[in-house]
Amino acid sequence: MVVSMTGFGRSRAESERFSVTVEVKTVNHRFCEFHIRMPRQLLKTEEKIKKKLGEHIKRGRVEVFVTLEGEGIVSRSVHIDWKALDELVHHISEIKNRYSITGDIELRDIVSREEIIHIEEIEAENEELELLVLSAVEDAGNQLVQMRRLEGSALEKDVLQHIEQLKENISSVNKLAPNVVEQYRERLHKKMAEFMDSQTDEDRILTEVAFFADKADISEEIARLESHVSQFKDIVKANEPLGRKLDFLLQEMNREVNTIGSKANDSRIAREVVEMKSLLEKVKEQVQNIE
Repeated sequence: MVVSMTGFGRSRAESERFSVTVEVKTVNHRFCEFHIRMPRQLLKTEEKIKKKLGEHIKRGRVEVFVTLEGEGIVSRSVHIDWKALDELVHHISEIKNRYSITGDIELRDIVSREEIIHIEEIEAENEELELLVLSAVEDAGNQLVQMRRLEGSALEKDVLQHIEQLKENISSVNKLAPNVVEQYRERLHKKMAEFMDSQTDEDRILTEVAFFADKADISEEIARLESHVSQFKDIVKANEPLGRKLDFLLQEMNREVNTIGSKANDSRIAREVVEMKSLLEKVKEQVQNIE
């Protein structure tokens, strides 16, 4: 089954105290790579999130966004450094007396000094919150998987259409290949007759044709290409991540097509080769998005 590496899922889980929203997005990537953004108090759930999503995602860049709302998410407490405050007030009084400075100490002069008075925030951590997060992750992950499979189905249909067309091009090349040697023999026979006053050296022609036939033989390349096409169709039906296998197979197919183009000295085969290379390029672009 073809599964796309592109997908999106979003879910929201709520309790009496908290509300958690999870968004999961995946895009193309050579490996499986996670990027998770969430509040600090949820950091300990990061590995559990990866494990849960990793059950369904084997390849791609996975971006996870977790937002948290509710009462009691953060508790605050005021801390006062009384010793520092005593010293501050004492020194201010001494300065006033020593230099005859008038004016009173205002409350705002004290509360604005963070080294003396500061508010500490403590983020909530509890089992209920973790369960909400994992529940939302699972639901968002299921949505993501459905989208990836749906897009993968469209990808499969598209690449198999191109592969079927490629198969037709291979068949055309296979039919044209035997005529290449015969056409070369006729051209060689004609040229030698022109230069030798209608007399030809048949032995020399046979030698040249045999040499050309061996050099221009593309039967092995065609056989391997047909085998690769068959293997490609089998891999597409496999129930496992198959993007890398298809990518490697396309490289082999492209190599065989290039060899056919360089060996077959025929304009009609050359046109088929151009078409095959174009089809392989289209398939390669699609395979880049297959898990």
